[in-house]
Amino acid sequence: MNSMTHLDTSLAREFAATLAWWQSAGVDCDFADDATVWFADLPPETQAQLQDADRIGASSAASSIGQMSNPASQRTAPIAVPQPTAPASPRRNLLGDSPPTDLAAFRQWWVESPELDTAGLYPRIAPRGDSGAALMVLVPQPEEHDGEVLLEGPQGRLLANILTAMGLDDSATYVASALPCHTPVADLSAISVAGMDAVLARHIALAAPQRLLVLGTGLAPMLGSQDDQPLREINYSGGKTPVMVSETLDAMMDMPRLKARLWKRWMEWSASN
Repeated sequence: MNSMTHLDTSLAREFAATLAWWQSAGVDCDFADDATVWFADLPPETQAQLQDADRIGASSAASSIGQMSNPASQRTAPIAVPQPTAPASPRRNLLGDSPPTDLAAFRQWWVESPELDTAGLYPRIAPRGDSGAALMVLVPQPEEHDGEVLLEGPQGRLLANILTAMGLDDSATYVASALPCHTPVADLSAISVAGMDAVLARHIALAAPQRLLVLGTGLAPMLGSQDDQPLREINYSGGKTPVMVSETLDAMMDMPRLKARLWKRWMEWSASN
């Protein structure tokens, strides 16, 4: 029994000496998914930030070697520091009390309305095509160098090739963007809840396409809550439009395999719509 007590005491001293060495070397945290404070007390400013947090570390670990003999019991819980969140954009009635009643009026409103705040960095580009088209193609935004016509650059050339392969010409397609002008790093979810989802719904209803091809999975929030389903439908007062959602044109240019995915989906979708 005495030999066991001697061994236990020696082990405890070695363990305490190791912890003391870590502390003197400045190692006071155990890093896993979250940092866990071992020895250092929280600074006053951090304590103030944590007053309203749901989860606060249980207590500061003791600093003496005697209290560190059982470090597992001294570790505090992972500290959740509240992160500042950007205020949500208030929802606005962008269409106003007298929304456009036909496609010609919508195009004019699209390029002139002061309700669409575009900061004037890029020009607004009107959609192209006629109502009742066999296919409406929706992209997130115009290309950076678009001037008078939507998708004048490499994305437009890719789209033209895709439509040709589908057997569709300009007279059978309606090409539009969810945003009126090129908008770098656009937060489509925030823009949607701020009122652009209602604008897009109005746009689709006035265009009244037979089918809708959405090239941009980030546009899903503007199409209504249907999870991430690539195939869906949009209902409006004038009827029901089948919808297919795929990746953006620029993503397809960067990753050619996405073109094959689009074509496979298109063939399956066309067979049933």
